[in-house]
Amino acid sequence: MNIDQFQSMLEEKGISLSPGQLDQFERYFEILVEWNEKMNLTAITDKEEVYLKHFYDSISAAFFIDFTKVKTICDVGAGAGFPSIPLKICFPHLHIAIVDSLNKRISFLNHLSKELGLRDTHFYHDRAETFGKKKEHRESYDVVTARAVARMSVLSELCLPLVKKGGLFVAMKASNASEELNIGKKAIATLGGQTEKVFSFVLPEEESERNIVKINKVKETPNKYPRKPGTPNKLPLE
Repeated sequence: MNIDQFQSMLEEKGISLSPGQLDQFERYFEILVEWNEKMNLTAITDKEEVYLKHFYDSISAAFFIDFTKVKTICDVGAGAGFPSIPLKICFPHLHIAIVDSLNKRISFLNHLSKELGLRDTHFYHDRAETFGKKKEHRESYDVVTARAVARMSVLSELCLPLVKKGGLFVAMKASNASEELNIGKKAIATLGGQTEKVFSFVLPEEESERNIVKINKVKETPNKYPRKPGTPNKLPLE
């Protein structure tokens, strides 16, 4: 996907990018490739693939969720900033928090944010399990998102404790989303969530399946969740 295709395909979805925003995506690509030589941020470094599989794919959440009505987002395990930094570029009003367990990635994100001139971005070096217990973050975000970090039963325990009641947990998945949701039903309900809808689409050019899972936070998460680091993965709520 070249830059013109990227711009026109987003335009078709109602997302118009200014020359300044396009420059930010271009700079994002340059910094990603530059830092990727020093640390492992992504296996994808071809420009057209980065625009398709990282930038466009990240923004696809906004095809189904109205981010103009969202103020705060927490992105769990964002790695090199996906999906929250592309969303922030498209919707500059968003207040973004990213939590990642690797400090090197947090250094990259801090540098990236300064270079792109992003405001209201905060990066936290922490495990999602301990981050979700902190009063200042617990149940305080309008939207919590994660992109292919873990299966739904595990991901729900990492993300739902951070979503405010009435907010959304948006999980970005490739294939097998319905199977994962079926296995994760107990976890979602236990943690105060209710699945509203799964939006399925095909990523252009590559024609691979993508799913955006929209989960409403209908009840507060019981205090004992998330459990201590590593436990959700070892003993998922299934």
